[in-house]
Amino acid sequence: MDEDEEEIDEDAELEAELEREQNESDDEEEEKEFKIPPPYPQRYSKEKLPDIEANYDSDTSTEETENTIGNVPLEWYKDLPHIGYDIDGKKILKPATADELDKFLATVEDPESWKTVKSDKEGKDIVLNDVELDIIQRLQRGIIPDSTYNPYEPTVEWFTSKTEVMPLSARPEPKSRFIPSKWEAKKIMKIVRAIRQGRIVPRKPKDEKPRFYNLWGDDDVPREDHVMHIAAPKMKLPEHDESYNPPEEYLLDEEETKKWHEMDEEDRPKNYLPKKYSSLRHVPAYDKFIQERFQRCLDLYLAPRVRKNRLDIDPESLIPKLPSPKDLRPFPTRQSLTYEGHTARIRSLSIHPNGLYALSGADDHTCRLWEVLTGRCLAMWKFEAVIHAIAWCPNPDVWLFAISVGHGDVHLISPPKLCSPIQAMNTDQFTKAGFANPAESKQNVSWIKASEADEEKYGYKVLIQHSQAVKQITWHRKGDYVSTVAPDAKNLAVLIHQVSKHQTQAPFKRLKGLVQKVAFHPIKPIFFVATQIYVRVYDLMQQQLVKTLQTSVKWVSSIDIHPGGDNVIIGSYDKRVCWFDLDLSSRPYKSLRYHTKAVRQVVFHKRYPLFASSSDDGTIQVFYGMVYNDLLQNPLIVPVKILRGHDVKDSLGVLNIEFHPTQPWIFSTGSDGTFRLWT
Repeated sequence: MDEDEEEIDEDAELEAELEREQNESDDEEEEKEFKIPPPYPQRYSKEKLPDIEANYDSDTSTEETENTIGNVPLEWYKDLPHIGYDIDGKKILKPATADELDKFLATVEDPESWKTVKSDKEGKDIVLNDVELDIIQRLQRGIIPDSTYNPYEPTVEWFTSKTEVMPLSARPEPKSRFIPSKWEAKKIMKIVRAIRQGRIVPRKPKDEKPRFYNLWGDDDVPREDHVMHIAAPKMKLPEHDESYNPPEEYLLDEEETKKWHEMDEEDRPKNYLPKKYSSLRHVPAYDKFIQERFQRCLDLYLAPRVRKNRLDIDPESLIPKLPSPKDLRPFPTRQSLTYEGHTARIRSLSIHPNGLYALSGADDHTCRLWEVLTGRCLAMWKFEAVIHAIAWCPNPDVWLFAISVGHGDVHLISPPKLCSPIQAMNTDQFTKAGFANPAESKQNVSWIKASEADEEKYGYKVLIQHSQAVKQITWHRKGDYVSTVAPDAKNLAVLIHQVSKHQTQAPFKRLKGLVQKVAFHPIKPIFFVATQIYVRVYDLMQQQLVKTLQTSVKWVSSIDIHPGGDNVIIGSYDKRVCWFDLDLSSRPYKSLRYHTKAVRQVVFHKRYPLFASSSDDGTIQVFYGMVYNDLLQNPLIVPVKILRGHDVKDSLGVLNIEFHPTQPWIFSTGSDGTFRLWT
């Protein structure tokens, strides 16, 4: 038995090996015969569908054209060789256009020319068929275009006019139609109860009105006042000075009368002048009677009335508590020096950035250079005309100042023998570098080189000739650009000069208003232009208007920018000094009226929280103006000192002021011909 089982196992193993070899050979043959079938052919890539021909038998619209550009203006294709695209996206070229001779021959030879029209969209001629011609002829005759429409078809009576006698329904009438309504009975009982209770009076007799109105009767009942009625305030009672024969102490003398006439109407304490007459019959008619009655009527019907509860408040508690001026020192308090030498009114002054030297220009045609600490005159320049403006160059490496003289001459002068050799060399290179590369384009001004004799003796470097008198000179903080203001030069009133390249540009093609002053921003590329009423703020980089300040004054006289750059002060000829916060509003944050006459100059201190204003009343008002870094805290403005010393001459007082660059000192010039230092 065991031998038979062993033989059976061996036979099974042999059969399994043979079967395994057979399967492997079959797999190799299948791998050799297997190939990846090619992709199925794309029908749309090889076979092209036939074009759809839109005739009258097809289902598509006959109005579609070959040109598929859509509803766009045909002017777009006016200069192109094609007029559009077909349904396959191919360009449709413009057909050849016939000349006038061909058109004439076509009208003679072509029998269908009279019914040929040109299609602007397809750019070719189209022959109208009989149906289209019939539509056109019908439109010309004013009849219906569709020939198949019959407007006189027989009437179809959808709703017949014959009266039918028999009803549509033979249903008998309901019983409720013949029984009184219970709801109507309820309403009637409600009315009956109201009559019994007297709430409804039937046949009430009417009040008989009189046939004629009793004109003289006293029937008008006085109307009660409204709950919110407020009586009109009574007029002010006359005072003693309104008498026709007032006491002498109520009459004004000539000086007081002149002062009263010079005041604005809203500033006058009373709108009349007391007068004395010998008798009542000499008193004339009151000339302002109608005007006062009119103002009273306006107050009665226009002015709102409000009830105000009077509060017992100490008036002193309403005054804002300001710090004492003693706690706000240092600031100038007294006169220390007087620089004597000028014989006429001094219009301009400028302090060197190091604070050691000062320049002054007067109507005696002289410009003087002073030593600040000693008051000694170091140099003098004599000109042939009035000096309008002076300004030192703020660049510490350059020893140079600009001065405006006469009718448009601006000189760049370097005082000789008062600077180091390095400064002299830098100044010479700075002012003469532009002559090596003169500007090719035509400029608005002329740059003229000074003679060697004038340069050695007086320090003249360059002359810039303008068309009109220059009233202000302002340097940029880096010292390369200088701006001039000539109010009478119209569009060239404001010019910006680059000294190193001798180039001049007019930043404004057209100016709105008469320009008074300009100023550079101490940090940003921003330019301030002050006209009579407005102050416009321009961005020089983007060349656009940033903001317009509403000054609320009649005539701006001066402007200055805070060293931080976010605050501006202006002075005006109507006695006001306005402080603007550029981050807050375009209207004044504070309007100060401490002067009694026109304000000539306003100026900020570069280091201390001080600013000052000068006026024709002969005084200098010094203010403490602290600007905080906290944007939520408003600037603190405190008047600290009034400096008096200049004499008023020809109705002119202090003409110009400027702070010392580093010390809490202030310089002033006046119409009395004096140049003073206050410390």
